[in-house]
Amino acid sequence: MADLLLELGVLFVAVAAVGAIANRINQSVIPFYIVVGMALSQYVIGRTDLPYVTESEVVTVGAELGIVFLLFFLGLEFNLDRLLEKRTQITTAGTIDLLINFGVGFLLGLALFRSLLPAFLTAGIVYISSSAVITKSLIDMGWIANSEAEPMLGTLVFEDLVIAVYLAVTTAIVLGGGSLEAAAFDVAIALGFILALLVLVYAGTDLFKALVDTDSKEFLVLRTLAVTVFVAGLALSLGVSEAVAAFFVGMAFSSLGHDEVERIERTLEPLRDAFAAIFFFWIGLVTDPLLFGDVLVLIAVAVAVTTPTKLVSGYLGGRVFDLGPRRSTRVALGMTTRGEFSLIIAALAISGAQAGTFPTDLANTINAFAVGYVLVMAILGTTLMQYSAPFERFVVSRLSPSE
Repeated sequence: MADLLLELGVLFVAVAAVGAIANRINQSVIPFYIVVGMALSQYVIGRTDLPYVTESEVVTVGAELGIVFLLFFLGLEFNLDRLLEKRTQITTAGTIDLLINFGVGFLLGLALFRSLLPAFLTAGIVYISSSAVITKSLIDMGWIANSEAEPMLGTLVFEDLVIAVYLAVTTAIVLGGGSLEAAAFDVAIALGFILALLVLVYAGTDLFKALVDTDSKEFLVLRTLAVTVFVAGLALSLGVSEAVAAFFVGMAFSSLGHDEVERIERTLEPLRDAFAAIFFFWIGLVTDPLLFGDVLVLIAVAVAVTTPTKLVSGYLGGRVFDLGPRRSTRVALGMTTRGEFSLIIAALAISGAQAGTFPTDLANTINAFAVGYVLVMAILGTTLMQYSAPFERFVVSRLSPSE
């Protein structure tokens, strides 16, 4: 216990220090958290025989809570009425995003690995944007209340629903050695749980009003955590993404009205930021930079191919929401980030290798590729958002000089 507590203390000292540096030089904290996590891992400082931070259960659970909180806050910004009101635009933008990026990802996977299942995994890895990283960046940069946030959040919702089904199918195929019956059963469970969450969002307003009907900040925090973490844990135990579940819970709370949502956000914001820091630190912690050597070419090719595809689909998504060139450019830049879901997909290959249903060498290659790709795209995406102004001016000067 002493070792775990000390490691957690080192983690918080590290993220606090690099966070202060990032703030001082006016940069996004996310790449700093990832890099310091990598530096303090067994794969970097651990190779010098110095003490390092382990991937303990405390850190792993903290990272899971980071995902849950970030997606819960995303749901708070996107209530069901708003989702239904914009369903046509969300479906159109999401379909454009899916067809372009999943399709290109599948062809890229075929070219890189010459096999259908690795190609299917690669398609998922390069298709799904990072809800956690993008949400954090929107909040940090103050874009969350701007018009460009709507197509970004809407596309993330679409992606998260697609990936819930994708993960159920992929898990069954990889771990079950290709059993379509098992995949169909898991998909049915996932869709049933998502439908139940939608019913909860639609019909549970009175229940959620009763939960927040207290003047005590302590009880407000405990009741909100009780619902959010329990539903997220239940979802994960059923093979449904905990991020998707947390998003729906946040969306249920968003139906309470602006004042209550603002009170919840104000009260839980410190918790969200603390656990989000652990999540991004964890991404670096599980990354072995030496693995990148064998897959640098794969990573470079994937970055070169899939960055433009996300820029195109993101820009078109902004236009679907009737945004002008400048705002649509912000959408395009923001959607380039990849993150947690890509790592989950890569972890499936490792689980398949451990279960004897997937080739070990191929699983290690896919995992190293995914981690390196996510790290590059997380840094690239947040940097593009940070320095969006010159890209906005360039696009506006070409497409709408009068704007």
